[in-house]
Amino acid sequence: IVDLAGSERVGKTGVNGTLLQEAKYINLSLHYLEQVIVALSERSRSHIPYRNSMMTSVLRDSLGGNCMTTMIATLNPERANLDESISTCRFAQRVALVSNNAHRNELLDDKTLIKRLRKRIAELQAELAVAQKVAQDATGSKPVLEGEGPDKEQ
Repeated sequence: IVDLAGSERVGKTGVNGTLLQEAKYINLSLHYLEQVIVALSERSRSHIPYRNSMMTSVLRDSLGGNCMTTMIATLNPERANLDESISTCRFAQRVALVSNNAHRNELLDDKTLIKRLRKRIAELQAELAVAQKVAQDATGSKPVLEGEGPDKEQ
């Protein structure tokens, strides 16, 4: 979970000193996060700038990797915060354009892997047999299998 609280406009909050420095770092990280989101949403981009920020480096798998990611945007209904609410909606809309291809990470022992592969081989052999039967019915001739033919003994 990434909470983007504290991303308010510095001019509105009137912070100074250490809080001002923290707000600058937060806003800079959010800027880099937005760059990554924009790059991920553009399919033609070859480079995604994950390393610009510690936050984007940490979120690499969540943003464009092997994770299911959900964006929850919270808005402030006060008229004084309209700009921030609109900005949040735009950011959420850009995040919605990013798609991940999540798949289960599994470590299999050798016996389980061999069992799965044998099952897959059996499925493929069954599919091949059906395809050959369809081809035979369509042409009226017996399909030639590997190791068979006119020059091979039956």
